[in-house]
Amino acid sequence: MTQIAIFPIPDCVTFPGTLFPLHVFEPRYRQMINHCLETGMPVAICHTQKEISSAKPRLPIKEALQTNQATYRPQTVFSAGHCELIKELEDGRLVVDVHIDQRYRLGQSLQQIPYSVYECQAIADRDMTDDELSEAVELVDKVRHRVLAMVQGDSRAAKKLSEILNQDEWLSKTPEAFSFELFGLIRFDAHYLQQALEMESAVERLRFTLDLMNR
Repeated sequence: MTQIAIFPIPDCVTFPGTLFPLHVFEPRYRQMINHCLETGMPVAICHTQKEISSAKPRLPIKEALQTNQATYRPQTVFSAGHCELIKELEDGRLVVDVHIDQRYRLGQSLQQIPYSVYECQAIADRDMTDDELSEAVELVDKVRHRVLAMVQGDSRAAKKLSEILNQDEWLSKTPEAFSFELFGLIRFDAHYLQQALEMESAVERLRFTLDLMNR
């Protein structure tokens, strides 16, 4: 089990192998990030199930910097990683990168105030059969071509994505890594992303992704 600090963000689903830039201004989350920077505790960036308490509307920035905002119940499956401080602003706001590297399942609550810490269980994909692995390799190629076809109407986007997907780094990714890290390049509705995150194998995620893009 791993102790993880929870940073819930509505409609935000993160995947292993991706980088998540985070701008932190709430007092409780500045405290949380500073604690994680000092101790190495992972931070989970996760989609939410529901809003528990609402934020005050349209607070001036000075007041917002001293006030906690909305409180949410996190999803039970999410991704997490260690954070890197990029910049601390004069007013106390923090700019950090969260290096997402692992999926987890929410476990026992260890702390709720001023921020949430849970014991969490790492989640690994199940082993694929030889036939599934062969299919996954084929699906990676199909998904890559479908992504590029979707942006042909935007020459800048098509050029940029083509450069990325044809780099040796991307061409050499395993189906598992590709099936996660692709979501750092393209986005779908959070409902679908959460479904993909909870799937148990690369071939299942790749089938699901290709179906979404073909709709």
